[in-house]
Amino acid sequence: MVKKFIIAGGGTGGHIFPAIAIANALKEQLPNAQFLFVGAKGKMEMEKVPQAGYTIEGLDIAGFNRTHMLKNITLPYKLIKSFIQVRSIFKKFKPDAVIGVGGYASFPVLRFAQSQKIPSFLHESNSFAGKANIMLGKKATAVFVATKGMETFFPHANLIVSGNPIRKSIVKNAISKEEACSFFGIPPHKITVLIVGGSLGARSINDAILRGIVDIVHQDIQLIWQTGKTNAHIYLDAGKGYKDLVVTEFITKMEIGYAAADIIVSRSGAMAVTELCIIGKPVILVPFPHAAEDHQTANAMQLVNASAAILVKDADTDNKLVSTILSLAADKEKQVQMSNAIKRLAITDADTIIAKKIIDYIS
Repeated sequence: MVKKFIIAGGGTGGHIFPAIAIANALKEQLPNAQFLFVGAKGKMEMEKVPQAGYTIEGLDIAGFNRTHMLKNITLPYKLIKSFIQVRSIFKKFKPDAVIGVGGYASFPVLRFAQSQKIPSFLHESNSFAGKANIMLGKKATAVFVATKGMETFFPHANLIVSGNPIRKSIVKNAISKEEACSFFGIPPHKITVLIVGGSLGARSINDAILRGIVDIVHQDIQLIWQTGKTNAHIYLDAGKGYKDLVVTEFITKMEIGYAAADIIVSRSGAMAVTELCIIGKPVILVPFPHAAEDHQTANAMQLVNASAAILVKDADTDNKLVSTILSLAADKEKQVQMSNAIKRLAITDADTIIAKKIIDYIS
């Protein structure tokens, strides 16, 4: 009998790429299975999911706007409309199981599945669960989480520590530092620091690096600096004239950036943290302070408490980020200790773990 799965959620790459990874893992074990993704109209899943070879339906839904409260006036209408759309989708597709990965579309889809007694599975990628996922987790068949200690948010009996599903290109990265540095046109013998602030950029990180370029270069440290889209021209101009300094708006093949790096500076979104554990390099984390429920700080503290990362608060980047980079770059022993500690936190087969458990539950 052909099994049919609805996978709901999106909004960010941190939700979309795990969703696709779970679908791929299920497809490996059930080649005849059918999949339908459900996302929010206008969000990036409407583009990324079809690119991965899957069909997606869009809901007219939006999240709660904490910045502009007046924009929430239409939220009840959109939520009601999304439930009507979900009912129609379920009637046509008739899923055997539903998987939610977070994002606007997860809530109405999983809520409806639970009302119809259809097995529902939830994946929480962060170390601090959002309110919608906490509500959904109470009736979920199983809740897959990235880290231990999530009993605060979800019923213990339904909890499975699976890790976060990661792109195969990251897990199977066999590129040497020499090859990676050659790709960027920089020498492999220098200490290389990778700066990553996300696709839109992290202004606090970028501005701190901008002010500290001279200090970094004088220590014979080279940078691979992904600036992100916001104000990229300022940082690109600032990087001109410096030898062994790579400044780019976006790194398409991040696995090459990771391979070139000796030290990584990054935000601490759930997927970034998961990838960094797998990469196993010393890392300095600067949590985005405005993330919902401050979950990026919670993600970062999981590593800091394991002596696997250094945390620099966003508000302290001006005074501390560059000095922290220079201090870590000069301390080889600490680099080795941090690398060993972060590798112990890596889970490389989360997609397979999740797929097998789901199949077990519905078989």
